[in-house]
Amino acid sequence: MRYTRHELKQDKFAERTADAVHWTVEHRSKIISISIAVAVILALALGGWWYMNRREAQAQVALGQALLINSSPLRPASIPADPNVPSFTSVAERAKAAKEAFNKVADQYGWTRSGQFARYFAALAEQDLGNTQAAEQQLKATADSRNADVASLSKFALSTLYRSSNREADAVRLLKELIDKPTMSVPKVTAQLQLAELYEPKQPQEARKMYEQIAKEDPKGMAGQVATQKTQQLAK
Repeated sequence: MRYTRHELKQDKFAERTADAVHWTVEHRSKIISISIAVAVILALALGGWWYMNRREAQAQVALGQALLINSSPLRPASIPADPNVPSFTSVAERAKAAKEAFNKVADQYGWTRSGQFARYFAALAEQDLGNTQAAEQQLKATADSRNADVASLSKFALSTLYRSSNREADAVRLLKELIDKPTMSVPKVTAQLQLAELYEPKQPQEARKMYEQIAKEDPKGMAGQVATQKTQQLAK
């Protein structure tokens, strides 16, 4: 008996279908196990995403409260505090309260974005309290953060700390890093202006070159206008 081409195709399709059904029956338990595993992984991923979003939202609220403490007004010691409005009698008193609040956020929500920012702000509070060594240690830790914005802010703060303690070489190194790898929190021009200002007392020619570069790159912007004025002052 001769088969038509259409009939041969149908037979081959039937054979392949039968083979597939046979393989599915034999491996049904494996398929079910794999399907369950995939479902579990997806559930965990979605659950983790929901959990992290929830934790970040909580961290944002806590960080906001800590920032309010950090920006609270100062009042004379002779004036009683208003129970409805946070206030402090000195910068040190406010910095101490802010440090405690920031550290609490960082300890509770350390893996969140807001928690990492809280650790950075806690380091600044240490600096306000005059605890330079503690501030430096914390800023070095946050400078290694996986969050690029936190890391760059920490490097910028460290450069200021180093400059104030006559460690200009360290400050220059960090500012050059920030210029080479700018971020949203520390744009290139911000690091350039800081570096140029650092150069002014001892290396005025280097400062002038930096200001000229800024003015060239941002001729109509505020930074460019500041750089132009600085260039004119250094030329006198």
